[in-house]
Amino acid sequence: MAQPLETIAQLFYQAAERNLPDALAARKNGVYVPISHADLVTQVERLALAMAARGLKPGDRVAIMSENRPEWAMLDFACAIQGLPDVTVYATLNVAQAGYILKDSQAKWVVCSDRGQLDKILANWEQLPTLEAAVLMDGELPEGSGRNLALWSTLQAEGEAMEDRRPEVRAWGAQRQASDILTLIYTSGTTGDPKGAMLTHGNLVTNVLAAEATVSLIENERALSFLPLTHIFERMAGLFLWFHIGAAIYYAESVNTVAADMLEVRPTVMASVPRIYEKIYAKIYDTVASGHLIKRLIFHWAMQAGRQALPYLLKDQTPPSWKGAWYRTAQAVVFEKIRQRTGGRLKIAVSGGAPLSGKIMEFFWIIGIPILEGYGLTETSPIITVNRLGEVVPGCVGRPIYTEWEGRPFVKIAEDGEILCQGPNIMVGYWNNAKATEEAIDAEGYFHTGDIGHFDIEGRLYITDRKKELIVTSGGKKVAPQPIENQLKSDKYISQAVLIGDQRNYLTALVVPNFDSLIRWAGYKKITFKSHAELIKNQQIIDKLGSRVERVNEHLSNYERIKKIAIIEQEMTLEGGQLTPSLKVKRRVVNQMYSALIEGMYAEGKN
Repeated sequence: MAQPLETIAQLFYQAAERNLPDALAARKNGVYVPISHADLVTQVERLALAMAARGLKPGDRVAIMSENRPEWAMLDFACAIQGLPDVTVYATLNVAQAGYILKDSQAKWVVCSDRGQLDKILANWEQLPTLEAAVLMDGELPEGSGRNLALWSTLQAEGEAMEDRRPEVRAWGAQRQASDILTLIYTSGTTGDPKGAMLTHGNLVTNVLAAEATVSLIENERALSFLPLTHIFERMAGLFLWFHIGAAIYYAESVNTVAADMLEVRPTVMASVPRIYEKIYAKIYDTVASGHLIKRLIFHWAMQAGRQALPYLLKDQTPPSWKGAWYRTAQAVVFEKIRQRTGGRLKIAVSGGAPLSGKIMEFFWIIGIPILEGYGLTETSPIITVNRLGEVVPGCVGRPIYTEWEGRPFVKIAEDGEILCQGPNIMVGYWNNAKATEEAIDAEGYFHTGDIGHFDIEGRLYITDRKKELIVTSGGKKVAPQPIENQLKSDKYISQAVLIGDQRNYLTALVVPNFDSLIRWAGYKKITFKSHAELIKNQQIIDKLGSRVERVNEHLSNYERIKKIAIIEQEMTLEGGQLTPSLKVKRRVVNQMYSALIEGMYAEGKN
């Protein structure tokens, strides 16, 4: 009888028994190079031997500063086997941000993907009293640094020299307990310094098993990994879950190469945040808009056929009679061509990290790519709820993964509407921060998510907004910005939108146009311009975007309506500092960065 799965070390060795030829794969010199399960186990065990020989002991923290790549997963598994909590650091963080996490976590080692990441460490080393060594995956070590530096290849060679001791590594893995700390994952820090959520082996394993039970997946799946592994959603789903079910994991070169990577990898499963689905949706509609009249008419006919079939598709049923015939024709004529742009084999896509617009979810279901939306946080490992096939409702994040845990509701709604959760997925607490832990987890063991939501009569959860992000107007009206922003972003002329109005007497919005669509419309109207900055100052363009906002306003209460907009030339990005690594808006940063534009919208109202 198979041993119950309780630790990531067990998960690693059990999954490796499948002996796939391409357990992991990444591009080298433009070509995907696979790594078999057998090779993976060899490299993980050699790495573990070398780290132990160099003095690392269970409980020591090892930081990872790297983009997605096989070595990331190898280090993660080696640390899990040895009992070394790894500290995940986004590769996009600057010197000060990375330094804060390494210092707060008291990391002893840091493993960097390239010289750019290593240089951040060398620039900060004096402020990191616990740091003993840094490892470089690729490139050459700098000379004369005076620091304890090593190459990844050197560690592998050291481990190979201890080849006869590899069985010891499996024995170390057997010593791990579900209660052992697996990782420290630092929250994005939208409201202050980031906090390190302490997640155990048991936290992640129970979440993997719950996810496996709710998503119908079989062997021989292939996944494309492109969200940062530093993010809990990709870590659990894009590494541990896919690895556990025996999916081959292929790493995209970057988020920017996903479209090309999909064509080559031809994934069957995918996990993403809503921003990626929004961009795919906008690109498809923009391509349709640029086509000739006949193609546009055919597409819109196909979408109409899809909408007729949608209620049946969401229930995992076959559309009947003429609705089914229309939809099958639309699939063959239109939707299959769109699906081929994702590689043609995508069976299931999972969305998490932020609310997904119902309109966008419906679109993907219609074209034949089912999206299952889930909900959770870093502190919950992450999944709390997820949609199941056959009971998907756009705009809903599904039912909880458990009804009860140890005789109490797994999820409940507090009197003020906040979503609370207790169970095997809840973090131990925040590293070195007892006060924040006490604020987050109450005396009954319920984690306070900070999200506002409600259940429907079927027990499905709806998220309405973040508790701390509710806009309270000067008239005392409370407005949830995310649903309105999602409606705005569903418009083909709007790429991003941020609602403004806290302690103000009316609402306004910062709007980033979808420039592809807007430029095409400007061409129809014979509007000339030399730059995006010049285009968004044109009164016809301002009026056009204003009319699109009015379409959303028509469906809102009077106090929720947007009175004015300010158009922004540049897209808000992670690199620009306006988005978190999970691509959520940093409202405080946006308010500061665009304060002049914001004040202008309200100053005009005083005239």
